[in-house]
Amino acid sequence: MASKSLPLSVASNNPGSSSKAAASSSKRPGSIPHDLAVEVREWHQFQTVLRKHEVAWRDRYSFLLSRGYRLRFRYEPGWSPSWLNLDVDPAYCDDSIDMVLPMVLDAERISDGATVCIKRIDPKEITAEVKIAKYLSSVELSRDSKNHCVTIWDHFKDPILPKVEFIVMRPLRRYADPEFGAVGEVVDFVTQLIEGMEFMHKHHVAHGDLTTQNIMMDARPILPSGWHFIAHNCTQDGVTPLSPLARIDYPVRYIIIDFDCSVQLSPGQPHLITNFGGRDGDPPEYKSRDPYDPFKIDVFTLGNVFFKDFYKVYEGLDFLAGLIDIMKTPNFRQRPDAEAAMKYWLNVRSHIDVGRARWRLQKRNETLGERVVYGAVAFAREGVHRMKHMLSGE
Repeated sequence: MASKSLPLSVASNNPGSSSKAAASSSKRPGSIPHDLAVEVREWHQFQTVLRKHEVAWRDRYSFLLSRGYRLRFRYEPGWSPSWLNLDVDPAYCDDSIDMVLPMVLDAERISDGATVCIKRIDPKEITAEVKIAKYLSSVELSRDSKNHCVTIWDHFKDPILPKVEFIVMRPLRRYADPEFGAVGEVVDFVTQLIEGMEFMHKHHVAHGDLTTQNIMMDARPILPSGWHFIAHNCTQDGVTPLSPLARIDYPVRYIIIDFDCSVQLSPGQPHLITNFGGRDGDPPEYKSRDPYDPFKIDVFTLGNVFFKDFYKVYEGLDFLAGLIDIMKTPNFRQRPDAEAAMKYWLNVRSHIDVGRARWRLQKRNETLGERVVYGAVAFAREGVHRMKHMLSGE
């Protein structure tokens, strides 16, 4: 079964205890008559064996356990699908869900029960990903509030393949999930990302792939009860729909991940290299065989994120136009560096009317009906916000 955002069963924390689960199956989500349960299993053809990319995780179950991390029941050696003996739709069983990406999996940290994200790094060619990620999350650098790079909690080598490594991190969410709702949230996002880019460059690291896919967020402020690692639209029980708070009231922290395309230069080393870059093929310098500045690639690609993910999508973000223009300057020699981009942005931000911060973000393709409905919801939300402040005396 492919990974998808489906409700998951919470009736049994140990899907292997089939008799206990079966006794309560009629009272839990997904419970269906036996004949229908059999038909569902046949119709959907849920995988009763691990997929090829899952086998590597199963083979390392005991090793990861020795390191203090327990994988989900599905990856225990000798796993047998819980739904085979239960009159339950397999979609409601925890162990019917595999993973989002073959190289990333959730686990329980045994010491405190916290959910962690483990990334398996198996590069086709040697990269400095782990070295750079560990450097940027070192104790000394982690004290800097401008450091928006992912923190590496643990790191260890694979016991079977010498080139494979594992890093352990906090579970993060895609930065636009849930969607942005107010103008001030965009202002905060832009500030944090330029700040993070400037921090990396200050420490001689060019990311190389500073694109949408590599920008995440620590969503705990807006999802204080957590979320399911796979069924990301549900709470940790895998069943209850999420009800996120507004990030304009509960600001989140944005995190830069994945340094497999990154390069770290020595102080004073010339900023001209070749064969550098990631997903974004728009930087003009890629069309030339001449060496180019990797740090200016970051400036361009981040400017492209602001353009494609915000300026093209929402109305009322005219204040981003000038910033985007300079960050996407075609000639990289004339393009500002991260420090100059930040100075430009801080000047722009200082002239944005504070009252606009809570304005609802309005998509360019919204229909009239959508605008009326969304506008009413935003108005009601703002009324509640103001009432809370009045009652609190603020």
